[in-house]
Parts: sequence; C-alpha cells; structure tokens
Amino acid sequence: MVPLGPLHGACRTLLISLLLGCCLLPPDVQGQEYQLRVEPQDPVVPARGSLLVNCSTDCPDPEIITLETSLLKELVSSGLSWVAFQLSNVTGDSKVLCASFCNGSQMTSSSDITVYRFPERVELAPLSPWQPVGENLTLRCWVAGGEPRTHLSVLLLRGEEELSRQQAVGEPAEVTTTVLASRDNHGANFSCRSELDLRPQGLGLFQNSSAPRQLRTFVLPVTSPRLTVPRFLEVGTSGPLACSLDELFPASEAQVQLALGNQTLNTSVLSQGDTVTATATATASAEQEGAREVVCNVTLGGESREIRKNLTIYSFWGPTVNLSGTIVNLTEPTVPEGTTVNVTCAAGARVQVTLDGVPAVAPGQLAQLQINATERDDRRSFFCNATLEVDGIILRRNRSVQLHVLYGPKIDPAKCPQHLTWKDRTIHVLQCQAWGNPEPQLQCFQESSGVHVPVGIPFRVGLNYSGTYCCRAVSSQGTHTLTVVMNVRDRNSPFVTIFMGVSATLGFVTVIAALLHVFRVRKRNDIYHVNPGSTWLPLTSKPPNEVLGEEPS
Repeated sequence: MVPLGPLHGACRTLLISLLLGCCLLPPDVQGQEYQLRVEPQDPVVPARGSLLVNCSTDCPDPEIITLETSLLKELVSSGLSWVAFQLSNVTGDSKVLCASFCNGSQMTSSSDITVYRFPERVELAPLSPWQPVGENLTLRCWVAGGEPRTHLSVLLLRGEEELSRQQAVGEPAEVTTTVLASRDNHGANFSCRSELDLRPQGLGLFQNSSAPRQLRTFVLPVTSPRLTVPRFLEVGTSGPLACSLDELFPASEAQVQLALGNQTLNTSVLSQGDTVTATATATASAEQEGAREVVCNVTLGGESREIRKNLTIYSFWGPTVNLSGTIVNLTEPTVPEGTTVNVTCAAGARVQVTLDGVPAVAPGQLAQLQINATERDDRRSFFCNATLEVDGIILRRNRSVQLHVLYGPKIDPAKCPQHLTWKDRTIHVLQCQAWGNPEPQLQCFQESSGVHVPVGIPFRVGLNYSGTYCCRAVSSQGTHTLTVVMNVRDRNSPFVTIFMGVSATLGFVTVIAALLHVFRVRKRNDIYHVNPGSTWLPLTSKPPNEVLGEEPS
C-alpha cells in the first residue's frame, strides 16, 4: 500500500493540467494504439464515502500504471495490465486520472466523481396563527445542504397535493409560493419536501420532509355584535344578558366575553352554523349602583369586535308601613279601642312616598299620620305608594297594612226584633246578630226557665216557648244583652172553635133546605094517566121517559 497525501489544490490542478496539456501528444503524433480505462466511470458516491477505482489497459506490456487524485488512496491490488486503488473520505466532487506508457507512448483516462449529500435541514417557515379568508398566504421553505444541487428539487405541499416544485438554488435554498386562504384551507397541513433524484445514476429518489404546519383561516365581519341587556336592574336582583354575532367562521373557535363594569361574568357560549351566542347573568350589588357599562367582546383570529350598552343599577327598597302603639299581635297589628296609633310609610333615598293619599314633604322623607283607634278602624287598610325615577322611567311600588281594633260586643236591635208573635207547632228562625272584635258568642235563653233557643237556626215553636228571653253576646272585650219577648199562641183558640161550630150548623141547615126544595119540585112535575077499562080509576105515576098518548099493552 502506498498512501498518497492530498496535494495543495493549486499545485494539484497545475500538475494534472501539465500532464494532460503538455506531456501528451496528439494520437497521430504519438502513434498510440492502445487504450487505458478507468472504472467506474463518473461514479456518484455519498459524502465521506469510499470508492474502489480500477485502472486497466489492453497494452500487452504496459509500463507502470498510476492514479492521480486529490483524495486519499490506497493500493489494493495490481496485475500486469491493471491496478486497483481504494479511495476514502470522499468529501467533494473530484476528478481521478489514470496514466501509463505503452511502447513509449503515454496513455491517460479520467473519471469524474460526484459526491451526493442529503439535506441537513428542510424547514417550512411558521404560518400566521390565523389567516383571513380571501387574503394571500406566502409559503416559504428553506433547504440547507444537499448535493448535487442539479438533482435537488424543493416541493411545497398541502397535504399530499403538490403546490410548487422548484430547483434548489443557493445555500440555504429558499423556495416560496403563494396560496389564497379559503374556508377549505382551514385546518389543512402544509409542508416542504426535498427530493434528491439520483435515479439516472442508478441510486434512487431520496426525500426529506419538514414538519407539517397547520393553517387556520377565519372570517370576522366588520359589524358589531348584538347585545341585549335590561335597561335597569335593582340591587340584589339578577337579569339575563345575551350577545351574538353572525357570519363568523369558524364560529366554534370564537371567544366571547361579557363584563359588567370591571366584573367579568361567567359566560356560556354556544355556536350554531356561522353564529355564536353568549349568555350570562348579571347580579346587581350596592357597590355598582348607578350607570354601568355592559361590554361584549367577540375575538377570533387575533381580531375582536366589541359593543357596549348602559345598564342602570338602582336601589329601591320598601316601601315599608309601620304601626306604633299598644300592638297586641305583631303578625296582624292589633290594638285595643281608644289606642293612639302612629302610621309611617318610608322608602329609600330619592323615593317619594304617599300614605293614604298624603305625600311626604320631599323624596327620601317618610309620610305619617296619627289616629285614635275606634271600632270603625277595625280592618282598616293603610296604603303606602312609593315612586322612583330611574333612567327616565317612573317605577311604582305599593304596600299596605291592615289594622285590627279590639272592641266590645254589640247586638244590633234592628237585626234582632224585641217582640215576636208566633203560632204553636210552627217552624221559625230567631234572627239576631252580634258583632265585635274578637267575634262574640251570642246565646238567647228564657229568663224564667233558663231554656236556650237556637239563634239563626230553624226550630219548631211550642206553647212553652212563650216568655221573656235574654240574648247575650260575650267576648274577651265585654258583654252586651238585649231582651226579646216571644208570644206563642195556640192554633185552636175559643174564637176559632165558635166560628167552626157556627159554620158547621149553618152548613147542615143549608143542606136540609136544599133537599126539601128538590123533593117538592119533583113531586109537582109527575104525569098521571086514566084507564078507560075500569070504573075504578086508580091513579099511578108514570115515569117521565114514557111518551104521552101511548096505550098500555
């Protein structure tokens, strides 16, 4: 083995040029008849690879065969007309030259070695996070390394669809193409691929791809969202908020935020088709009282659309109606008769109140009145009306309270007759009514016997019911009595008996007289006939239905 170190580039090139240009004579001058061959001819080897080069000739008696190269070489074997060298660490394209002499004539042959390298880096430039639909998108790919460049192509792909194919030029090679962003491109993967085509050299097609990058396209209209909010909201209450925007793409990727003042609300977002809708509930607090802004912000593709509306938060407590005095029952205000009762009606600031039609002196002040409770005030209702102006709208609220007055029982003489005349064994109702608070119990009993009679309930009257009765109404507030005289008459009195006897006698006499009269009239109207066959003519009566003049048979 005779390893030869690499020569300096300039000297090496000069030496080869001298050998080829000066030392070699034209064939007709040298009379060369034999050939010198280099194998393989124009090989392609990977970078830092090795190559076995064989120099051979058909000269029967050649002189020494040599191989001139800038690469590291090592004699592997040789024969009478050939020699083989192992070239190693081939890092770049180079030329090898075989030389020899035959019969005093110089023979030469050369071969070009081509080194191929796979690209060290194939990268697709990052895409914009969002690309507006309808705008052009520039795809940019960089390819570093890779030889030979004449066989190296760069492709830009959408999925497996080829968008552009260009030859790699420069270091690094940069290839670009333009794509129109559309809805169809949303979610598509784009990539870059290098292709080193060494199939003509019998090696194959070598591909190297970049990492894919996903494109997201969007449509965000220039119109503002639609925001629905209540005009005003009372402290301590809640109200619905709704915000929507149409013609979005993709609507499912849109982000919607609702805020009341500086408070971000818990928002529920729903997308359907190209529409996104967000809802939230706003709860008014005392700290937010006054005019506040509700903000709806829709964000998509790094852009946003916003709308603002005013919401007035107000406080309107009450109105409250209070009764002060000797209150017996707090749930149902109750006072004894004759008690002085103070009635007040109040509400919040800026609220105008009116109590039983009498307004307060000014908004925010209370209205009041004072009464001396009598039975006429029992179940009397006191009405309090409150008005508040909010954002140009008059709000009204009413509250009432009922007063109960305790007073003694009373029996109404007009509804309880003091003199009654009834017949024995007839059905009647003793109509008596009493009132008071609390409601009294009414009983009527006979003073002499203490027998009670029902009040307001039908009962059969007997002769023993005649007498004087005491009707008494009793409650916790006192007692009230009323005297009732009941006179029950026998249904068969002497006058009735005499009248009936006289009537019976007159009736009997009338019947007898009528019968006598009928008898006399009939007797005068009978028909008599004479029998000529006898001298004794007895008289016989003939029935009236016989015909006059008819002969007896």
